[in-house]
Amino acid sequence: MTTGGSWAVYAVLSAFFAALVAILGKIGVRDVDSNLAVAIRTVIIVFFAWGIVLAQGNARDAWRIPRYSMIFLVLSAIATGLSWLFYYKALKLGEASRVAPIDKLSVALAVVMAFTFLGEKPTTGNVLAAILVTAGVLVAVFVR
Repeated sequence: MTTGGSWAVYAVLSAFFAALVAILGKIGVRDVDSNLAVAIRTVIIVFFAWGIVLAQGNARDAWRIPRYSMIFLVLSAIATGLSWLFYYKALKLGEASRVAPIDKLSVALAVVMAFTFLGEKPTTGNVLAAILVTAGVLVAVFVR
């Protein structure tokens, strides 16, 4: 295992809470404009994340982030915002049981992008996993 050894635990927790996002978001967006729902969600996340940073006592480290890293953090934030806007619009219009699997195509796309842009080496396991995720999405969406 890698340093810290708990990356997999955090990944499973991420998946669990991402599943809750689909369910709670679908309920929450029922009678609300999807863009307004994202804005409300974002404000809560800002307070939540900064609360954690302040509690840890490392808020001043924000001024020490290298420019290169900051550029990519900003780009990541823009991608996150666009993802959320489209996700909530999809939840507003479609079934969570179909929207959530399509959203998980991000897994296969991230694997391909990791090979392409990060120079990570393909393994049989992660290539097969990306193919299976894609197949699972297709089944979830098209097989009735």
